[in-house]
Amino acid sequence: MKRIFVISLFLMACDNGPNFANLCEENPEICQEFTEDSWCKKERINIGFANLEQKQDPKDINQFNQLVAYEAYEKCVSHASKIEHIKLKEKTTKRVNNMLKARERIKEISEETRSSDHPRLLYFHWTRYMDEAALEKFLSYEGSSELETPESQFELATYYAKRDPQKTIGVLFHALELHQEPNPINPEIFKSLSSIFTDKEKYKQGYIWLKVLSLYSPDDKDLTAESLSQYSRFYNLDAAFLDKAAELTLEKIRAGNFTAPKY
Repeated sequence: MKRIFVISLFLMACDNGPNFANLCEENPEICQEFTEDSWCKKERINIGFANLEQKQDPKDINQFNQLVAYEAYEKCVSHASKIEHIKLKEKTTKRVNNMLKARERIKEISEETRSSDHPRLLYFHWTRYMDEAALEKFLSYEGSSELETPESQFELATYYAKRDPQKTIGVLFHALELHQEPNPINPEIFKSLSSIFTDKEKYKQGYIWLKVLSLYSPDDKDLTAESLSQYSRFYNLDAAFLDKAAELTLEKIRAGNFTAPKY
């Protein structure tokens, strides 16, 4: 199974491959889907590259990437459309129309992929439409090569999170074992590990994964230096020692040398 790049990597193509201007020049129908707007530009670009990928190489994973891109744009433009423009009311109307177009495309692609056996699409249909048959098929892939990607392992972990926290830890660790640069790491993995270990009263491990999160995503709004410091003080932890452990852990993950520790 080919490695799956998350949709945000499409933006990198703007620098390393055909840029968005070239895409629009060569594929005008892709760029004319939405009314031009200064809001949610990054999300529209992601849609453009996702649609180009599917146009050039039609397959299930590219349809999944389309769905993720349209969802991100719909969420962004939905927020933007609620912002009142006293002197420019037409902008709100355009954004509402763009939002409705995005929702329609999500519906269309969802219908097209209802019978797909691709694990990412099975997970999508379960989480968005509560499709139990899709969930059953998704879980049937557990332990197979079909789920041997960080993305699918994280999705599997979300299923077990409330059912089997201990197993969830192992699945999340395996997601990190599968990480390969330059692919991004899902920060939710670090957050989930910290949360589970804290719930299990294993505060040293909880702190380490919070610190890994702060190192990997220093701009994360859910974590500040002060909150990390408060955590270590509250549980009387040796922050300096644990910080070094966190740094080493992240280095191993990035180098592709991470192995699941005993827990």
